[in-house]
Amino acid sequence: MTSAIAPSLAQLEESIREFWATAPSNSLQLDGGEKAWGEPQLAVARGDDPFFAQFKAMIGPFYWTPEEAFALAFPDQPAAAAELSVISYLLPQTPATRAEQRQEKTLPASRWARSRFFGEQFNCELRLQLASTLTAAGYPAVAPERLPGFDYRQSENYGICSNWSERHTAFIAGLGTFGLSDGLITRAGKAVRFGSVVVRMQLPVTPRPYGDNHQAWCLWYAKGSCGACAPRCPAAAITTDGGHDKPGCHRYIREVTAPYATETYGTGATPCGLCQVKIPCEAQVPPALLSHS
Repeated sequence: MTSAIAPSLAQLEESIREFWATAPSNSLQLDGGEKAWGEPQLAVARGDDPFFAQFKAMIGPFYWTPEEAFALAFPDQPAAAAELSVISYLLPQTPATRAEQRQEKTLPASRWARSRFFGEQFNCELRLQLASTLTAAGYPAVAPERLPGFDYRQSENYGICSNWSERHTAFIAGLGTFGLSDGLITRAGKAVRFGSVVVRMQLPVTPRPYGDNHQAWCLWYAKGSCGACAPRCPAAAITTDGGHDKPGCHRYIREVTAPYATETYGTGATPCGLCQVKIPCEAQVPPALLSHS
């Protein structure tokens, strides 16, 4: 990234892609120097988009709005929500990672575990680099997921939830909609990771091609067909009549896949992701649903 950045969306996109292309940390740490992620995609939401307040009301009072996250980082520089933009980006899994993961049925493949561990380390660097570059250029910015107070809490309505959701932010910014497994289906598919930054800057807002329909790009919710992610779950935590069993999913990751990845690949984190591949929305929005966008 450059040492200064103008309030131009095109320059911002170029800066993110430059960091993606040149950062040594964008690596699976395999012989041959494979990148952890495919080329990023970017979108922007208004800091005062009504969905932020709506999600806070649904999830719980602990959930941050952009205005609240910004205030935690810059307590002496208060900003109204309307002064803020929220930059959301996605990082697609590579074709090689997806192909390897498709062969697995109960445990994550090596590349997938490495992308979740080493790739997420890069994602954290990208969040911080983007925020610090904008701040140094005179546009105070914060990556909410990197704030010291970022945590998981118990929501009365939804069980365990983080106080800033990269997936919900990406939905608001127009990157994708939720599927049966609670994963976000984007134009790059569901096999992706997300990051975001809140900045005191006015940027062009990305239109939501699906309007306010938060399940528009899921075949099951849109047409009552598919459900391919359900049999891909080794914990039986996805069903077409009950959706996503979060406690069952987290228990399988905590007790099975995370210890396996640590022992087998020497990685930490909490990989699984079997429901994100070998499905129609692995790397795209199902073509039958694009007319809905």
